[in-house]
Amino acid sequence: MNILHVVGARPNFPKLAPVHRAAKAQGIEQLVVHTGQHYDAALSEDFFRDLGIPAPDVNLTVGSGTHAAQTARIMERIEPVLEERRPDWVVVYGDVNSTMAAAIVASKLHLRVAHVEAGLRSHDRTMPEEINRLVTDRLADLLLTPSRDADEQLLREGEPESEIAFVGNVMVDSLFYALPAARATRFRQSLGADGSHVVVTLHRPSNVDTPERLRAVVDVLAEIARERPVYFPAHPRTRERLTRFGLDAGGVRLLDPVSYFEMLDLVEGAHAVVTDSGGLQEETTALGVPCFTVRQNTERPVTITEGTNRLTPDPAPLAALVRAAKRPAVPRRPEGWDGCAGVRAVAALAAR
Repeated sequence: MNILHVVGARPNFPKLAPVHRAAKAQGIEQLVVHTGQHYDAALSEDFFRDLGIPAPDVNLTVGSGTHAAQTARIMERIEPVLEERRPDWVVVYGDVNSTMAAAIVASKLHLRVAHVEAGLRSHDRTMPEEINRLVTDRLADLLLTPSRDADEQLLREGEPESEIAFVGNVMVDSLFYALPAARATRFRQSLGADGSHVVVTLHRPSNVDTPERLRAVVDVLAEIARERPVYFPAHPRTRERLTRFGLDAGGVRLLDPVSYFEMLDLVEGAHAVVTDSGGLQEETTALGVPCFTVRQNTERPVTITEGTNRLTPDPAPLAALVRAAKRPAVPRRPEGWDGCAGVRAVAALAAR
């Protein structure tokens, strides 16, 4: 079997890592294509090092741009790679522009596509990620799902059961793999974080692109910071918006983007997390850390029904919610969040 993996942005890399390791253990030939959708070292190359993935075999260096321009560049640049290699499987991950673009090109070249993290839905088509999920799942020949509700969603959409394989959450594989090294960084100790702290990440346009919305979020973060330490590793885009809108984060401690290990160490020891990230909703559920997701919806409802996540579309009550947050005695992990999802994903690829 011959696999070509396509990744392009930070959320893809911890999904790739366990699948790549499991395939390597079986001696399967693999090629990793990095589209370069994220090109900052702290957002990209550090992940490959930290998660034990070899450097990408191909980097398309597409860079940033509008969704249309970026998607078009990915499609244009990946087509000759796929034509030359013609792998048995093109494996795409998550819901970024690289995921959809690669799935479209591979399908038109009559190459089989497998989608890792299939079946997740926010039911909000104003989110570009939702469009990417829908298109990718319609084109994919194998739908590798992280949770049982994703299976049910795909069946409701008319996908044949024979194309759906429940494998569990590959992100949790990476989390378990990385925890010892993350703790060894002692990153939270270097910041003076003592377990009373709150970790914040915000990057979605719905939260950071409008001055009024971003100001409302920042004001409540400043309120939280008056009671406990708040650490905010700021995405470059978010930091630019804060500067452009002239917003002062008060006592919130803004950090440059941090490595995966450092972030994991900081989150594991946190009192709570405030985020709009899909991945952090999953990681906090696996770790048993209270999570408040500043969004109208989530494509990961299992983190609410079985985990520690709570949607807070209105940021106003966040300070009170964070104040009252309590960690469960033992994390409640959904089925398949056991560190073996990558092995099951490779077995599903091999079986077909």
